[in-house]
Amino acid sequence: MTNPDRLFDLSGKVACITGASSGLGRRAAMVLAEAGARVVAVARRAEAIDSLVDELGAVAEGVAADVTDRAGFADLVEDISAPFGAPDIVVHAAGVNTRQAADDVTIEGWDQTLALNLSAPFFLSQAMVPNMKAKGWGRIVNFASLQTTRAFPGGIAYGASKGGIAQLTRAMAEAWSPHGITANAIGPGFFPTELTAAVFDDADRAARNAAQTCIGRNGTLDDIDGPVLFLCSDASSYVTGQVLMVDGGFTAK
Repeated sequence: MTNPDRLFDLSGKVACITGASSGLGRRAAMVLAEAGARVVAVARRAEAIDSLVDELGAVAEGVAADVTDRAGFADLVEDISAPFGAPDIVVHAAGVNTRQAADDVTIEGWDQTLALNLSAPFFLSQAMVPNMKAKGWGRIVNFASLQTTRAFPGGIAYGASKGGIAQLTRAMAEAWSPHGITANAIGPGFFPTELTAAVFDDADRAARNAAQTCIGRNGTLDDIDGPVLFLCSDASSYVTGQVLMVDGGFTAK
């Protein structure tokens, strides 16, 4: 019988989290560090990353970078691996939602959304996979969305990117799981983050969203702790290619 504590123990593992400056990315970095992982937090805002690293202490380092900058990608991968070695775990929490109506979508907005939400998770994972293969162990966690399966107003570019994440996750699993690397995605419901500020600033809209869940409330940051830790640990060793909706049952109604 496996010791339950050991199933979730990340001691000796290195985790890279993008979008770690705020919201669910920041929370994921905190959870994985608490579970014993050494954490490399990646985001564009240096001050926010420095604040997180100061809070976590010696188990964390920060890299201020734009994960969509293809010209600087090789340097980014080196910077991520420099503090603790090549990551065993990569969590892709960076994301953007331009909220442009279909008739108003711009080329720039479309390209920005797809580059950050879909292309960056693939190419960063691809760069991390060789070292995961060498160890025979790796965890890739993408971030899906309610819009992976639902169409929301003003969400055509975002929804396309998050629909793509579901298939990307399955394709990653098909390609890399024979080498001990699982690939899964978390599909958050409505959580209070910078990305959803417009939703939570409207109390009536937030209440309507809460009423659409089976549980009857919107998410809080601690609701993401268990799912993130599960998918990043040995507890999920036979789970791959899946989208785990963490939405209070929003998509079940």
